[in-house]
Order: sequence, then C-alpha cells, then structure tokens
Amino acid sequence: QVQLVESGGGLVQPGGSLRLSCAPSESIFIIATMGWYRQAPGNQRELVATITSGGSTSYADSVKGRFTVSRDNAKSTVYLQMISLKPDDTAVYYCNADLIRRSDYDVGMRNFYTYWGQGTQVTVSS
Repeated sequence: QVQLVESGGGLVQPGGSLRLSCAPSESIFIIATMGWYRQAPGNQRELVATITSGGSTSYADSVKGRFTVSRDNAKSTVYLQMISLKPDDTAVYYCNADLIRRSDYDVGMRNFYTYWGQGTQVTVSS
C-alpha cells in the first residue's frame, strides 16, 4: 500500500505563510492528478486545489489568490504554498494522488488508484 507522506504543517499567525509537501513512500510508475484537501473539526473534507500531470490547476474559491499548488514530476512531489493565512484555513490538510505503483506496473497492472496521505495539521491563530 502506497503511503503519501505530508510535511510542512504547523502553527502560524494570521497573515503568515506555510508550504506543504507530499511525496509517495515508494517508487511510482506514473502519477496523474494530485491534489490537496482539508477538513476542519465538524466539517466535511473539502477540495483545496488540484494539479494535473500537465500542470493545469484548479482551486477552491476560498483560497484563490492565496494558495498555489505545484508539483515536481521528477520527485513525484506535490506542494501547496499558502500565504495570507486566515483562521478559517485551520484544518487537517490531506494530499491525494491518482497513480500506478512501479511494483504494479511491472506485473502488468495498468489501472490508476487513488491514494491519500495521513494528514498534516495547519493551525492559524494569534
């Protein structure tokens, strides 16, 4: 089972910045879309941003102009740069990716599966 390992969360003051990173724990043959979601206490998980293998991006209206999603295909890593953070951005942030593992590809499997990270806490508070 592939693990997506997130890092970069923490406590930041309103108006501050954080950069989240997410990378798989094993060799990957190919990754299609990668994304970031978040879940605040008492709320459903919501989409924050996605990026395709070609670099096309989409964002939730609440983060447009403040968050930037990017990826390094050579490192199979997705990033989320967050600026002008607000208390409402406080949540557990999860990355996900649609991918084919190298070990699966080598035995002839060609289906993409969606994998999730364990989540990283982002707290925006003074």
